[in-house]
Amino acid sequence: MLEDLTAAAASPTAWPAAYPQGYAVVDVETTGLARDDRIISAAVYRLDARGEVEDHWYTVVNPERDPGPVWIHGLTSEMLEGAPLFADVAAEFAARLEDRVLVAHNAVFDWQMIAREYARARSEAPVRQRLCTIALSKELGLPLPNHKLESLAAHFGVVQRRAHHALDDARVLAEAFRPSLRAAAAGGVRLPLHECRPLTEWSDRPRIGQQASYGGRTPSSWRPSRKRPACPYPNPGRYEPGKRLKQGMRVAFSGDTSTERDLLEDRATEAGLHVATSLSRLTSLLVTNDPDSGTSKTVKARQYGTPVVDEAAFGQLLANVEPASES
Repeated sequence: MLEDLTAAAASPTAWPAAYPQGYAVVDVETTGLARDDRIISAAVYRLDARGEVEDHWYTVVNPERDPGPVWIHGLTSEMLEGAPLFADVAAEFAARLEDRVLVAHNAVFDWQMIAREYARARSEAPVRQRLCTIALSKELGLPLPNHKLESLAAHFGVVQRRAHHALDDARVLAEAFRPSLRAAAAGGVRLPLHECRPLTEWSDRPRIGQQASYGGRTPSSWRPSRKRPACPYPNPGRYEPGKRLKQGMRVAFSGDTSTERDLLEDRATEAGLHVATSLSRLTSLLVTNDPDSGTSKTVKARQYGTPVVDEAAFGQLLANVEPASES
């Protein structure tokens, strides 16, 4: 299949009408990976519908805190001291994102960081969909040894000059995205688009027992693992639509939420529910705002017949959780 897509991408092709009209290829460098970490530099390459570069933009940002792993991103406190705050560049950043699909390598990380910075600035990023180039490379069946940006770049012969510099990483990704997009169009591949939801309720309090390391960040998730206390109640089975949740039910979450995921999970735990990190036949309920996203959890929910509700419905259910049955 890969050879067919590559050959077709090199020749003129009818462009899929359902494809987006423009893209914003984004990279952000940050002080770390946790929810209280900050963006210290950002870059955007704007591309047209067929992946051709229109322009690019770059800024450093004063994070109002220690810059974190300087040995990785190279930005010291002295270099960032006179830089603008995120609130100062938010409007310009937004203008670069407006009416475009946000494209990033491990897009959930970049989007969550961007969404949080806009929330701090009491604003919203004007972008409603994102595309992860890791997911796209999987859809195309690219023979990559791993999911690092350098591997994607090498596959398409793109030279990386300054790894972990936002402007160069965005340039590299833009150059690798263009042939990926053309191959997808030539093969009629459905782009792995996901909804971007602005963050409206969040907390910056540091996590206890945080163990993430910036240099070891993996493409699967940017959220450091948390150890939750074991649920004291037995699983009473699946949630039945129209009825109440019951203490002990296993609840899983997937995709973006307007309320920070950790806060939702904390509230579920406090209500006596079991927060599950994966979905199995024992899962009582899946909470997602995008049931057609194609994530592993939504796919398994369909396979197992697991009930699905959105964030708003879950919030209402949390207000009236039935106590566990007495043994």
